[in-house]
Amino acid sequence: MTDTPPAPEFMTLWPTTIMRHRLPGSADANTILAEIVEDLDAGSADMTTDYLANNILEHEHPVLAWLKSCFDRAVTDYARNAGIDYELDWTIQAWANLNRMGDYHNLHNHPHSWLSGTYYVQVPTTETTLSGRSDRNPSAISFFDPRPQANMLAIRGDGQVDPEHRILPSAGDLLLWPAFLHHLVHPNLAREVRISISFNVVLNWRDEYVP
Repeated sequence: MTDTPPAPEFMTLWPTTIMRHRLPGSADANTILAEIVEDLDAGSADMTTDYLANNILEHEHPVLAWLKSCFDRAVTDYARNAGIDYELDWTIQAWANLNRMGDYHNLHNHPHSWLSGTYYVQVPTTETTLSGRSDRNPSAISFFDPRPQANMLAIRGDGQVDPEHRILPSAGDLLLWPAFLHHLVHPNLAREVRISISFNVVLNWRDEYVP
């Protein structure tokens, strides 16, 4: 009698988790958030680029308190999904982005943070008709494989070596990802502004965080 050979075991190592969640109540909140961001933008020429100048969550408004609670809940959900079963202590630094037609964000990551995220207040739904390339991805965000040269042996259908993951968010979406992950935001090609609130999750260090 021949023994049945054991089935192969597969391990998924070094995963990179991106969380996407549609916030409940976002439709009503976004109208107010858009007004707040537009007022801040009118008073500062560098609001979008000088992201450390102030923390938008420190402004006293109920909708910003709601957004802060949503961010905290998202961090808790992310940690639970990662298998972290002990208490974490963090600070959230958040800033507003207002992108007009042609605006974009270059490839970057967020040093000195554990997680980074973006909440989408307003995303253009129509594209201005332009001549030229047909493969543009207006208002999308692209994330890139953090393993250098991992795509050198890429073959079709193997998701382990797909070098780019692209998301076209909708208003009300919250994205959360490891802060080390390189990403970029494609140009806004609409007359309508794109409004988002980005944030970093900075851990207040404790010895129990050490692996």
